[in-house]
Amino acid sequence: MPVDAPVDCGAMLALNQAHVLETSSLDLAGMQALIDQAFYLGTCEAGGAEAFLLAVDQDAEYDSPNFLWFRARYPRFVYIDRVIVAPSQRQKGWGRRFYAALFEAAVEAGHTVVACEVNSEPPNPASDAFHKALGFAEVGSAVLAGRGKTVTYLVRECG
Repeated sequence: MPVDAPVDCGAMLALNQAHVLETSSLDLAGMQALIDQAFYLGTCEAGGAEAFLLAVDQDAEYDSPNFLWFRARYPRFVYIDRVIVAPSQRQKGWGRRFYAALFEAAVEAGHTVVACEVNSEPPNPASDAFHKALGFAEVGSAVLAGRGKTVTYLVRECG
């Protein structure tokens, strides 16, 4: 697993919980489980307290409905589960650096697809624009029952 800096699971969890509307809630064990099986984990210097990207591949033991949607359709892929940048770190290039390193790691591992989802309800126009600029294309959508969210599924070919 490529890691950009030392990881602080508790700090990553705190950042995640501050952005549950855009991502989803986790407990400490859930965050640690994702970290332990990460294909790629990029963090800022603060160990994930201010910015991180966590991605798994198709072999992850993960029951996220979004991850399972991709698993049902793609035999091999890297799934960006969550990318969070604290307001104090925005516009400093973390997202682009994390994605560039992830794409490089995916290509080196022989992956050809990087997948993610973006909330369409509630809308996340900044994320929509970011992913479009990086070459992601829409491949589906879903209403997440009981979560009050609708998501758009995106992929980017790499390699």
